Amino acid sequence: MRQLILLSSLIFTLASCSVSKNIPTNSTFTKAETQLILSGKKTDPMRVLLITNPADSVVLRTKSQPVVFNAKDKTLKHFTDRLLATVRDSATMGVGIAAPQVGVLKDIIWVQRLDKKLEPFEVYFNPKIVKYTDLKQDVPEGCLSIPDFRAMTKDRAYAIFFTYQDQKGKEQCEMVEAFTAAIFQHEIDHLNGIMFTDHLEQEQKQPGKHKVE
Repeated sequence: MRQLILLSSLIFTLASCSVSKNIPTNSTFTKAETQLILSGKKTDPMRVLLITNPADSVVLRTKSQPVVFNAKDKTLKHFTDRLLATVRDSATMGVGIAAPQVGVLKDIIWVQRLDKKLEPFEVYFNPKIVKYTDLKQDVPEGCLSIPDFRAMTKDRAYAIFFTYQDQKGKEQCEMVEAFTAAIFQHEIDHLNGIMFTDHLEQEQKQPGKHKVE
């Protein structure tokens, strides 16, 4: 099994690193999003949307939009700081968060890199998974937007290869595995309006065929 994982890692490493060119030229936050973002200081956590709230659920189920970088866009930096403050807040204490979870439909996620020394939080813009291993892993999952519920998902890829842009807008690519890969899959799902409970429902409908469209 380990040989399979190493082989998959090698394939990922040799893959070309490219970010989708289908990115719109208008990255401006909506007026409502801008007001929400600037309603507090950069160190102020934002309210996390809950799937149990009908109005919140509509936002959580909406596909977010790519970010286009603008050197003069101070709102973007302010927002990424507030998003980090939210995931690190003692009231939430998650290992990852996606922008739609606070009502901003942009392709931005923060992930705690449990696979790195000191386990730092890192931000990713326009992340896109371009390859999954066939090897799966069972993962205990919870979600800041689904209060008081945890469950084991069975369809998370053991390793993924993904592309993204860093805080300077530079294109990057990376391979991650194990639980860290599961965190990335969970957060990128949010950008597509998918909750981890959707995976559980799919598993119940089609045991052994774990795939969420």
